[in-house]
Amino acid sequence: MRPQKQEITQDLFVHSPLETSKGEEISGTPVTFWSEAWRRLKKNRGAFIGLITIILFSVMALLGPLLSEHSYLEQDLARSNLPPKVESLEWLGFDGKDVNGIDQYEARGITESFWFGTDEFGRDLWTRVWTGTQISLFIAIVAALLDLIIGVVYGGISAFYGGRLDNAMQRVIEVLIGIPNLIVIILFILILEPGITSIILAMVITGWVGMARVVRGQILQLKGQEYVLAARTLATSNAKIIWKHLVPNAMGSIIITLMFTIPTAIFFEAFLSFIGLGLQPPFASLGVLIEDGYKSMRFFSYKLIFPAIVISAIMISFNLLGDGLRDALDPKMRK
Repeated sequence: MRPQKQEITQDLFVHSPLETSKGEEISGTPVTFWSEAWRRLKKNRGAFIGLITIILFSVMALLGPLLSEHSYLEQDLARSNLPPKVESLEWLGFDGKDVNGIDQYEARGITESFWFGTDEFGRDLWTRVWTGTQISLFIAIVAALLDLIIGVVYGGISAFYGGRLDNAMQRVIEVLIGIPNLIVIILFILILEPGITSIILAMVITGWVGMARVVRGQILQLKGQEYVLAARTLATSNAKIIWKHLVPNAMGSIIITLMFTIPTAIFFEAFLSFIGLGLQPPFASLGVLIEDGYKSMRFFSYKLIFPAIVISAIMISFNLLGDGLRDALDPKMRK
């Protein structure tokens, strides 16, 4: 027998009770663009590890010199070229013995320990490495922020107003791009006395060009959007359209470019110090320490190893973080 079909009637449907108090309630937590970007960034292991590494080295650059009783300028020839010694890490080679297996601390009657050893003048390398990290990060961050300010202002104005002004401003950028960046930096430092200020100014001379081109490209893409037309219709000033509407929407590309600018600035500072055009002794930076360690790496390799590890870890971390931010701030990467 065929099963009988049940007739569907109106009384079979019952309205669910409606609570008027929950009519305007939003189900779930609203997700903003930046919270969604942070969630995607945390899922990127490489970028998140890079972020933690940058924070760790930044904290050590501030607190590391305070953990030692010796200043980075303090000299004592009686403790020159001491190998690293950490009482709880002798099994890792931090036992204070030189290449011949002689405990230099016992041989010289030195009771205190130097975690990274000392240099040829008896200066504590632990203090000098973290002070050098502090100075290198300071130079790189200040130079990158100046590049950010100049590049955003220059690129934003050039793209927004366009026309002859844009053509003239872009010719200036093309001239600066045609000159090798490193040559300009070296010539500028040769004119001024080597120091922190001269290094920062030398890197800013042409460093802002890349940021300006990125901002110009983003503003050219965004200024034709509907919200810009709506702002013009409401008689919004050009300055407010640029700084309140266009630049914030281009902030993703700006942040990514900034993250790649910082390791480039660290490299330039280290290179200039390595060839003798950066900071001058007795001041410390990662480039100065690497240059000092390179001279004696055959017999005292620890002088080169520690600053090389620090600068390599910082540069790799910034590049990993930049790659992660590029993926996190790209709406096309949403799943």
